[in-house]
Amino acid sequence: MKKPDVSYTLTEDPDASAHHFARYLADFIKEQNETNLPTRLILPVGPVRPYPILARIINEENISLKNVHIFNMDEYLDWQGRPIEEDHPFSFKKFMNEFYKSLNPALRPPKDQCHFPDVYNIDDISSNIEKVGGIDLCLGGVGVHGHVAFNEPVISRFHQVTIEEFKNSKTRILSLAPETQVMNSIRTNGGCFDEFPPMAITLGMKDILNARKIRLYCDGGAWQQEAFYQAIYGDEDVRYPVTLLQDHADLQFIATKETAQKVLSRR
Repeated sequence: MKKPDVSYTLTEDPDASAHHFARYLADFIKEQNETNLPTRLILPVGPVRPYPILARIINEENISLKNVHIFNMDEYLDWQGRPIEEDHPFSFKKFMNEFYKSLNPALRPPKDQCHFPDVYNIDDISSNIEKVGGIDLCLGGVGVHGHVAFNEPVISRFHQVTIEEFKNSKTRILSLAPETQVMNSIRTNGGCFDEFPPMAITLGMKDILNARKIRLYCDGGAWQQEAFYQAIYGDEDVRYPVTLLQDHADLQFIATKETAQKVLSRR
């Protein structure tokens, strides 16, 4: 029996999920604009498929982002923990700036309302979230072992992190787990691991859990079935960080039918 506090919606395929993401976010911004409220967002780069759809909707429907604050949840780093170049093909900052350029100039968010985690000022992004009044909506995906943003499982022979410590984790720099590097490299550059950034900076679970709404998209199919199953049925466990969101007041997953096969087989 599905846990009553873990809600999910099914889509036919990744394209349908991408359209759901774009339509949901566009409608959310429109509603905030109509009530003259600011929109404070945490957004991912991954999934990437929704952004061209979102740009088209914004431009066609004349949706202003002038009162929108966007906080990117993570970014790749090189092997020394330094930011990768902004023209790097895997740069999340590059991707988002290209998205902003695809919008009608009159609709774009002001540059100072577009925030990225900074390794040299690591607490700034959380401070800015607090200054604007917190996050209204966090959108994201889920990694192969259930990471949200790059909140990788903390697995060590020498150091244990409790559930409460993980829930209160802050923005930090970390080495990506081997399975994350393999999975993301296969999905983005044909498995050329030498070219793939081995480290990242990520918002912690605390900022994500403090968002008023959380919507997580799972369209990975076979490789994501276990992570989605744990998200819905698993006990809270730092080995699957997504399980630490289960008691959030307004959490919903959007999963393709293929990704949800293991969950559906249990009903």
